Amino acid sequence: MSMLNSGTAARPAADRHPHDYYYREGMPLRPPPETAAVSPLWLTRPHIEQFSPWIPVRAAPVQTPLTRLFDDHRWQGDELMDAVVLAFTRTGTARGREMFDRALDHGIDAVEGAPPALVDLFHHLDEPPEWFDADRWERGRRLWINASLSGKLTMMLSDAMGTFVGAEVSSATGQTRRFLADFRRRELETVTWFYNVTRPGGADRHSAVFKSIVRVRLMHAQARLALRRIWGDEHFARHGNPISNAMTMGAAVTFGLLPPLFDHARGRRIARADLDSVMLYWACIAHLMGVADELVPRDAADGLRMAHHMILTAGGPTEWTDITVRAACDHVLSRNPVLRRLQVQASAPVVGLVSALTGEPLVRALLRASPLATLRLQPWQGIAQRLVHLNVAVRRAGDRLPNAERRLEARARGGDAWQRRGVAMVSKLAARSGVSGTPYDHHDTSVG
Repeated sequence: MSMLNSGTAARPAADRHPHDYYYREGMPLRPPPETAAVSPLWLTRPHIEQFSPWIPVRAAPVQTPLTRLFDDHRWQGDELMDAVVLAFTRTGTARGREMFDRALDHGIDAVEGAPPALVDLFHHLDEPPEWFDADRWERGRRLWINASLSGKLTMMLSDAMGTFVGAEVSSATGQTRRFLADFRRRELETVTWFYNVTRPGGADRHSAVFKSIVRVRLMHAQARLALRRIWGDEHFARHGNPISNAMTMGAAVTFGLLPPLFDHARGRRIARADLDSVMLYWACIAHLMGVADELVPRDAADGLRMAHHMILTAGGPTEWTDITVRAACDHVLSRNPVLRRLQVQASAPVVGLVSALTGEPLVRALLRASPLATLRLQPWQGIAQRLVHLNVAVRRAGDRLPNAERRLEARARGGDAWQRRGVAMVSKLAARSGVSGTPYDHHDTSVG
């Protein structure tokens, strides 16, 4: 398979950026893109509270072999799926999607005339990685679901900060305009994906959950190729690859670790071995999402150092932060000036909660060009902090009651209940805009 990245695979070597290739073992590591610089913006109080019980928290995180590899992989995408997307530009997207879905449902042997890239992808998908352990995966899934609602809210809001403030993701989501032009569909796809990965069977090759994860992986590769063509080498030289392999892994680490870290910091302790199981659960999801095997943390210690490094080097805010947040406010807020001012003031409790869970500097960076820029966060920030402490305290007390393990198992039986409620709520809102279902095919028309 070619070592070239998806955006420039057909171009002569002399015309490509020197970092535009896929890593091979033993190669010198590429330096991070210039936008991946350490920023004090991300060294927030919540970050320090959650990470300091486990690793040294510093303004400039300590480099490890895995964090150096993380920086290297900011330059590359998903080698197997990128090759599939390029193959589909030759077969035709409609025909490619048909072959892809047939292989997902019936196996690659059921696809006549499958491109070699599609065959390679499904050989990879059909064989679990050697480090996979089904029992530990299931244990990690149950433990993650058992985290408090406040811990999960922290994860989701931190992800939103990475999406709208962080340099790489805010540029990608802004340029594709999905949050601007197709807000409800993008919202429904996101909450559905999060719920799906908490359901049983995510590691089962033939489950609906497995298939939905791989469909999102294809969508990311399509978006990556489209963005590489739009941006060219100038953007690549500053930012690295859009929706990079590193960011995909970093997202999985923070999705997985932040909820139990939040609870642990507030007295609801989790054992290191259990945190390792949570890491394995999300490492498997990262594997299915196309993260190169050498970048996948094998335990929580490596995951923690990677997450700390990634968060502090997220960069931003960007011009797309301002454009996207202003558009979101215009979508939600009334056009009537008086009613709009009332809505802005009424949003103070929600913004205070976000600030309590993610840090005031990030909230100010997010809202700097919006009607909410000067909103007062107190007393709402302090009230929110007390409420989330109470939430974790109640869950901690429940852990000490008899049959805690049985409740943990029952709570995870159908996937995360809070995520399921979120899907139901967003589905109703999306239906009003004519959006139903999550085929994850939005970017089928982005490349050709």
